[in-house]
Amino acid sequence: MSIELPRTTDDAATARACARRLFAMSFIALFLELLLIRWAPSVVRLVAYYANLLLVSSFLGLGLGALTSSRRWNLFRWFPLLVAGNIGVLLLCRTATLPDSGSEIRFFAVGSTAINYLTLIGVFLTNAVLFIPLGEQIGELFGRLPTLRAYTWDLLGSLTGTLSFGLFSYLYFSPVLGMAGVLIVVLALSARKHWIWSVPTVLVCLGALAWSTPPGAIWSPYYYITVHDPENPSAIVPPPPANLRSMQNPPIYSVSVNQDFYQMHGTIDLERYSPDAPQKRLVRYLRDQYLLPYSLATGRSRVAVLGAGGGMDVEAALLSGARTVDAVDIDPKLIELSRRDNAAGCYDDSRVTVHVNDARAFLQNARPGYDLVVFGFLDSQALFTSMSNLRLDGFTYTVESLRTAYRLLNDDGMLSLSFAVARPWLADKILLMVAEATGTTPIVYMDGGQLIVCASKSKTTIKPSLRFGRFNLVRYNHAQVPKTEPATDDWPFLYLQSKTIPGDYLLVIGAILAISLASIVRLRSEPWGVNDAHFLFLGLGFLLLETKSIGDCSLYFGSTWLVTTIVVAGVLVMVLAANMLATKIRFSLLLYVPLFATLLALYYTPHEFVLSQAFSQRLVWALLVVPLPIFFAGLIFSTTFRGTLTPGALFGANLVGAMIGGFCEYIGMATGNSALMLLVIAAYAASALCQLKGASRPRHIDHPSPSPG
Repeated sequence: MSIELPRTTDDAATARACARRLFAMSFIALFLELLLIRWAPSVVRLVAYYANLLLVSSFLGLGLGALTSSRRWNLFRWFPLLVAGNIGVLLLCRTATLPDSGSEIRFFAVGSTAINYLTLIGVFLTNAVLFIPLGEQIGELFGRLPTLRAYTWDLLGSLTGTLSFGLFSYLYFSPVLGMAGVLIVVLALSARKHWIWSVPTVLVCLGALAWSTPPGAIWSPYYYITVHDPENPSAIVPPPPANLRSMQNPPIYSVSVNQDFYQMHGTIDLERYSPDAPQKRLVRYLRDQYLLPYSLATGRSRVAVLGAGGGMDVEAALLSGARTVDAVDIDPKLIELSRRDNAAGCYDDSRVTVHVNDARAFLQNARPGYDLVVFGFLDSQALFTSMSNLRLDGFTYTVESLRTAYRLLNDDGMLSLSFAVARPWLADKILLMVAEATGTTPIVYMDGGQLIVCASKSKTTIKPSLRFGRFNLVRYNHAQVPKTEPATDDWPFLYLQSKTIPGDYLLVIGAILAISLASIVRLRSEPWGVNDAHFLFLGLGFLLLETKSIGDCSLYFGSTWLVTTIVVAGVLVMVLAANMLATKIRFSLLLYVPLFATLLALYYTPHEFVLSQAFSQRLVWALLVVPLPIFFAGLIFSTTFRGTLTPGALFGANLVGAMIGGFCEYIGMATGNSALMLLVIAAYAASALCQLKGASRPRHIDHPSPSPG
């Protein structure tokens, strides 16, 4: 049993208090989860490509807490200490290096060692432990309210936490302010007698967060950004001088994201530097990579720059005679930094139009007729969301994306792609993708690990020089390129050599799963039954469907933080609507019919069909069609959840299933994303089989409902 007291002992006032507390706990859980997922990769570089494991560990902690809620441990009183411990672990692990992988490229990774993986598992487990007290409180409160009413307050708290964090991130993200808000709510919910030690603990937590963020650091929607002197990368530089735009020998700045180098901000105009200027050598080095495409292009009037970032690509277009330049970058803070730190001031030039947008989304809606479409060095160094293992630039570097860009060119236009290739197979993969997308033999230049590929539509034969500055012409023969797997919209993994799950992911996931399952068996007070399996499979299918929906919508509208927030909020609204309807209907196996029908419809609808529609039609598809299966799955959950005698335990089983669903998302690396829908269908089919057994059919007990609170 999940409770000791019968629900009928709670009067209306107590029920209202329980509802408010459940709302607050769910709010804290969602807001804190998103806050830590955002902050942790900036502190521990090791977490950068494993951010979704933090999401999964949060589900594990909440599930374990809900499963043990009947034990009445009252762990919430220790919550401030657990927050302090979690922050301390992350700060102690800040020097942990990112492990290398033979089959996947991770920027600035080093050789893999046991300490890398032990650190990662430690971060995962510490994060899971942090959420156990919240899960315990939620599970206990589920037992003190009518089940569906409790679930409604849980969903409202989660929805409010999601929207609040989205607004907080957009207006002004600060880990100190965010954690302060969470801990103030925690103190308000805690017994006053515990304040004597919890208040000092809260102050220590906030002090540690403030200490970990140096002055001058900037939080963008995607990165933790710092600006450095190229000659002294460890020092954060102050804002530039007021006369930056007009001064002789202006400085060049190095911009780092999540503690690693990302891009340069400065001018590449040699006339701005005196012959003996120390920056001149660096400027000459940079000019070659930015000006090379314009030496091959027959037209330079209208240019699109994808991944405009620090502005050097844009300045190269202006120096080469461009009349109009569409400068596209997903990160508004990088654009703001360039306006401040770039001596060229290219973003304030009347010929330049700035688009803060995902590159693929821009291409999908751009007007044709470009002389040059330039894919700058927009390689990402993070996952675009914690709910997916896709990189921020995942759908930018696919065959379909390159083909879309090529179609935007005029008859003499040229596509250019620049990339820092860490391994030879990545260069081969990019060349194969450009050739497949354009149907041409691309022109290839290389200098060490820097690759520049150009594909022209011009019918006039272009005779490239054997050398341009520091770049050498490479003769590309399509037949001689080793067999690699091109990245596509269904398999958007440019940084993977082939369709596989890297071994280190399997190692970490296997270890974490083993520890998680052992913890569940040890902490659960009752044996697992068919009903538990039913809710576990519902949780697995739900999270996997949600993550796949986020991936699909990021393809349709761009891999932006706003798309993720809208999809997650939309999912919660759909589940909330299903929960409200469930109060008026009873469970029937027929509810699985529309669920499977909508899942199959999504599976068999090609991405190309949706992408070919107008923006308004894609929006209707994303808002109404994509979440429909979640609505029907929500009906099944709520109608089988209503009247259960052990709501806390079953809710915990559902959260554990969500954890497993989070791990299953990695299967897309080996199969492609479309195949994940088959796994979703299998999970819901397993749920239906549990219901067919009869033992899992819910006992509908109509508990008296307290007055609305």
